[in-house]
Amino acid sequence: MEYLIHEPTVKTEKKKALILMHGVGSNDKDLFSLVDYLPKDYYVICPQGHFAMGGGRYAWYNVDFSTGKPVYNVQQEKESRELIRQFVGEMKAKYHLDEVYLGGFSQGGIMSYTVGLSDPKLVKGIIILSSRILEEVKPVLVKQAPELQVFVSHGTADGTLGIHYAREAKEFLEGMHVQLSYHEYGMGHQINQQVLEDLNKWLAAQQ
Repeated sequence: MEYLIHEPTVKTEKKKALILMHGVGSNDKDLFSLVDYLPKDYYVICPQGHFAMGGGRYAWYNVDFSTGKPVYNVQQEKESRELIRQFVGEMKAKYHLDEVYLGGFSQGGIMSYTVGLSDPKLVKGIIILSSRILEEVKPVLVKQAPELQVFVSHGTADGTLGIHYAREAKEFLEGMHVQLSYHEYGMGHQINQQVLEDLNKWLAAQQ
């Protein structure tokens, strides 16, 4: 997969990375633009979705809205899931990473949920920004992940993925006994300054 990388400007004993994935219709530059607002002691790695939509836009899988209800391409989602899993392993080996947090916005968060909750030993934690858990993937998720660190942010005025998706995910995650940090904000389908401040605090508190 194509990706952008920013190396840490502050060196620490542990090599840590944030792998952040964009939403549908965007590209690797999207979340990479947040580098200046993220911790200086982390690698920031932003891969690009596998499926081109034209005009510099990419997706992790295509979604059909023709029926009025979103229907996602199951095969593409599975393909991206495996590519992301491989990508995390490749980044760990290439940069000798001790800890990886896999995250994303919207569709990138959906993929982070699926990869992180189906293979929790792959990463230290997942970062979920305005996203949801796909009902269809729940059978492949583990039953318990008590060591997995999870940060969730969602806007109460999100008109793309309603707040109910986050609240349903919260209940599901609590049943898995993950280490959950859950946040709601008075915002739409976006990442604002408060989200970034809370994310930074959460990362700083990780041991």
